[in-house]
Amino acid sequence: MLVVTTNDIQGYRIVRHLGMVRGLTVRSRSVVGNLGAAIQIFFGGNITVYTKLAEHARQEAFDLLVQHANDMGANAVVAMRYDANEIAAAVTEVLAYGSAVIVEPISPRSGEHAAEGAGPWTGGGTNR
Repeated sequence: MLVVTTNDIQGYRIVRHLGMVRGLTVRSRSVVGNLGAAIQIFFGGNITVYTKLAEHARQEAFDLLVQHANDMGANAVVAMRYDANEIAAAVTEVLAYGSAVIVEPISPRSGEHAAEGAGPWTGGGTNR
């Protein structure tokens, strides 16, 4: 599954728009986790307890977005974004959303040099 923040994907053509997809999660920290964060806040610096919570929530929302796109039959998501809101004290909603699409690779047009812009990892171009 290709997921991009842009409205198109270089080298691919969108052949069908399937609609908006989303992944939503609501997370909170346990009392013990909040206590650990309070100790980290006291000493300053990165609050790793909350950093891990935020990263886990974003990953969960992203995974749900991809699952929703797969369920719709998409092979890509364009214009993907995150949004986060605090619902209540220490309760955060994280939303990942975008447009589910079906894409296909663009074949080189006649007259174009297929290796133009190709890097060494694609097998195109010349080695010097």
